[in-house]
Formats: sequence, C-alpha cells, structure tokens
Amino acid sequence: MSWRPQKLDQLGTLSRGRSRHRPRDAAHLYGGPYPFIQTSDVKHSGLYIREYQQTYSEEGLRQSKIWPAGTLCITIAANIADTAILGIDACFPDSVIGFTADENKSDVRFIKYLFDATIQQRVRQFTQGAAQDNLSQEKLLSIEFLIPELQEQRRIASILSAYDDLIANNRRRIQLLEEAARLLYREWFVHLRFPGHEHAKIKDGIPEGWKRGPLGQLCVEVREICQPASLEPDAPYIGLEHMPRRSIALSEWGTTEQVTSSKHRFRENDILFGKIRPYFHKVGIALTEGIASSDAIVIRPASQELLPLVLMVTSSDAFVADTAQKMKEGSKMPRADWKQMTQYPVLYPSDNTLWALNDFIEPILQQIKTLVFSNRNLAVARDLLLPKLMSGEVAV
Repeated sequence: MSWRPQKLDQLGTLSRGRSRHRPRDAAHLYGGPYPFIQTSDVKHSGLYIREYQQTYSEEGLRQSKIWPAGTLCITIAANIADTAILGIDACFPDSVIGFTADENKSDVRFIKYLFDATIQQRVRQFTQGAAQDNLSQEKLLSIEFLIPELQEQRRIASILSAYDDLIANNRRRIQLLEEAARLLYREWFVHLRFPGHEHAKIKDGIPEGWKRGPLGQLCVEVREICQPASLEPDAPYIGLEHMPRRSIALSEWGTTEQVTSSKHRFRENDILFGKIRPYFHKVGIALTEGIASSDAIVIRPASQELLPLVLMVTSSDAFVADTAQKMKEGSKMPRADWKQMTQYPVLYPSDNTLWALNDFIEPILQQIKTLVFSNRNLAVARDLLLPKLMSGEVAV
C-alpha cells in the first residue's frame, strides 16, 4: 500500500505542556498525588512512561493540567525531540509538547517510532546552533513525513512494540530484584533480624561477633586516569547522564568515541557514585569495564566477598542522605566528599551472616546483569529493524 505525506496536526492534536507559576521550583507546587513528567523522565523511559521523579500538589495542578494516558510526550528543550507515551494520566511542563493521536488516522506508537527513525534527527539538525537549542510547536508542525494506512501503522507498531514490551518486562524484573536486595539489607542490617538473631547476644548495642567500623575499612576510591584515545572507540563510557536515580543497575552507557577529556577507568563490579548533587541518588554497580565521568566516584571493595555489603551500604537511603548532608559546597554545584564518606559507620557482620548475605545478593546481581544485557540485545535488534519498517523497505 502507498505511503502518503502528512504533518502531525493532520493526524491528531498538539498542545504544549503547562507550568505557569514562577519561580518553577516553589516548594508548595510539589509533593502531591499528581505525576509530573519532566524531560529527563521522557528521555529515560521506554515506549511508555510509568515512572517519574516528581509530583504536583493541588497548587501545582492548578497552574498546570492533566494529560490522559496515551498522550505522546515530545521534548522541546534540553534533550530535543525525545519521545515516550504516557502510561498514566500526568502533568508535564512547557518544555514538553503532547500529541494526542486521532485513532481513525494514526497509531500513537507508530508516531513515536517515526520520531525514533527519522523525525528526531531532522529536528535536531535545524535546532542546533541556536543560543539555546529548542524546538517550537510551529517548527514541529512544519515537518512533513511519509505515513502508511492505519492498519499498516498498527502492524508495524505491533512488531516494534513487542521488543519494547520485553524490555519493559525485564526492567520490572530488575526492579523487583533490587527491591528484594534492599528489603533483605534493611531487615538484617537495620532492624537486625538476620538469620539466628533470636539467639544472638547484644554487646555494646550490636550482635556478638559483629563489628562497627568506618566504610573506608571496606573499600577504596579508585582514581585511575585514562585518556579515551587509548581505548577502542566502542569501549563503554558512563557519564552521570547514563546513571539512573535510585537503581543499582547501571544499564545504560555510551562509548569512548563520544568523549575527549581524561576519565576514570573502572572495572566490572566496581561501584559508581555520582558525586555532583549526591541527593540525586545515582549509585550503581558496573556491569562491564570501561571509563566513567570524573563526576563519578569509583569505589572498589577491598575484596570480592565485600561487594554485596559495600554496594548495599553505599546505595542505601541512609548513606546517600548522610553524604548529601556533608557534601562540599563548590563554586557551582555541591559535591560528595569522599573523605567524609569513608567515615560513615558500617555494621560488619559475623562471617556466617556475611556468607548468607552473599549467597542472597550475588545471584541477584547476576540476574540483573543477564537482564540488562538481554535488554541491550533486544534494543539492538529493534533498532536494526526500525528504519526498514518505518521506510516501507520491509513490507508487513
């Protein structure tokens, strides 16, 4: 069947996000029940947006509005022309445009994949070079593209979304694994309900056979400076932009060909801690070797058997909050202070409890790694198929 030229407003309606209040960071706008989707949420989601970092209060909602699930979010500032579909009813700011598909003319999933295949690159070409890269609704509406009949759109979208559904399912499995690890750590090391706790004697406030000492006795900061040119161009590079909040799974990374300045080398199973604004809670385990931004602290446990304990401590809410409270106030951005971090008090368990912890956490970390690499392979397969389907080269 033939593909015909169309523009977005011929396939649905567009409306710009709303955030009228100034200043935008007024505290009374936030902390309520209404999801507030920001450009970073769009960038880091999959096909659908179901996770978010911020919520609006009733006051926040009054100066915004709620868009329904199924709305395609298109970023027009910061990361230009990133897209994802709302999986929930939510608000978003004026740095996002919402597209609501006319269900008799277009499949919103197809439009999202069309952005991934062609529109995003075209948009970024004509927004680069401005004082501040941004995309107006008028520019967006000026873009013409080819589109097939609705039934073919649906068939194409169904093929591509099958990959994204598998990726989303694996992400949910990773979240459940992480939560299981966090719950066990809290149960054993915060509430002290570890195996055999019923019979343990308490001495000086801790179980007999346990010790209390500073984090610095369990791990070190690694500062192995590396020039990207000395590595293969496809070697992994992890910047703060790749590190998710509140997740130990560092599932995203770029390549060394994207960077030019010196970086810090890391090994598989090192722990990376984002030191700029540490309250963002960017802490995770490296699933491969590579290089990291100098804005990340590379933490290496003193031995492999200490990895689960050090990882659970450094990624805990209590440790991140303590680090944020004691951070250095820099000229531009507050930073975590490694010297202060090493003084954080850690409960070091008996050998039997440490072995039991490792027996529980190590398989979780291995499963997370397997799921992350499965997702990367699924994304590669999807992206190889994407341009062929979206150009009509492969008929469906």
